[in-house]
Amino acid sequence: MDSLLPILAGSISLLGAFGILRSFGPRYRVGRLLGVAPRVSIGEAIELSRSGRAAYVRIEGRVDSEAEFEDADHRPLVFRQTRLQSREEGRWKDFEVVREIVPFELREGLDGIAIDGQALTDGLVVVPRETIGVIGDLGDRAPDDLPDDRPARVLVEHVSSVEHAIALGVPTIDAAGVPHLGPGLGRPLVLSTLEPAEAMRILVGGSSTRPRVAAALLLAGVVLVLVGVALLITPGDVLAASPSPSPLTGTDTRSAGEGPGFVGAILPAFLAVIGVAVLAIGLTSAFVRATGGPVRHGPSQSGAAEKGARPRR
Repeated sequence: MDSLLPILAGSISLLGAFGILRSFGPRYRVGRLLGVAPRVSIGEAIELSRSGRAAYVRIEGRVDSEAEFEDADHRPLVFRQTRLQSREEGRWKDFEVVREIVPFELREGLDGIAIDGQALTDGLVVVPRETIGVIGDLGDRAPDDLPDDRPARVLVEHVSSVEHAIALGVPTIDAAGVPHLGPGLGRPLVLSTLEPAEAMRILVGGSSTRPRVAAALLLAGVVLVLVGVALLITPGDVLAASPSPSPLTGTDTRSAGEGPGFVGAILPAFLAVIGVAVLAIGLTSAFVRATGGPVRHGPSQSGAAEKGARPRR
């Protein structure tokens, strides 16, 4: 019974941790994929597309296009998404989404692979530009079924052809015979113009409290479950000695015809150690996947990106 209590407490901690991580919605999955997708060069991604072997990979390169368009600040853009949102039940909800996309690719040296921009949805990770006000501020774009005094937000996300980007997807050959990267294998296309550490901050909405609580619950759950399993499968005669000495019947611990033996049940103890090790590996892998895996820290691009951000009103 004593062994079941830490297992139960650990299971509750693990469920709480995964519940917090799932509360981030689709962005949680994007963050996890950014951490665990294997990185390949763009040249290797092109070879994968031609081989016909489906693989979900991560590539990095410079954004390039021959058809970019300029925004109000004369930046050459290849993708812009404008989302008009209203505040409902404590959450922002889209009521209009406008997307402007031109063909673009990621380049690394002489190699380039096209990006399926039309497939970019929740996988877009950039520094957003936002303006907050009320529905009445939107003028002709305000929907008739929403009151003028309801909180509203305009969220603009864009990708320019002067940025370095990370993309995750499955390399394939399109109908025109051109290698391109898109969604596949049940996973979304992801494009981020930020370093992984900064992308994680954007994905969790700038909050560090919930990820830290989730990490603490995961670690506590792993420790409690391991302790409980160790107590459950380790024999009592290995953990404790008899409270009173046993009478000696002789000075030789060997049985007749046998050599010196081990005291206690050595096989169950050995199996217990192996079981705890296997469980630790499994829980550690689950922890790494749930928290997005190891991220490579590098110089953040947020400073340059946020210079053009509009202040909130």
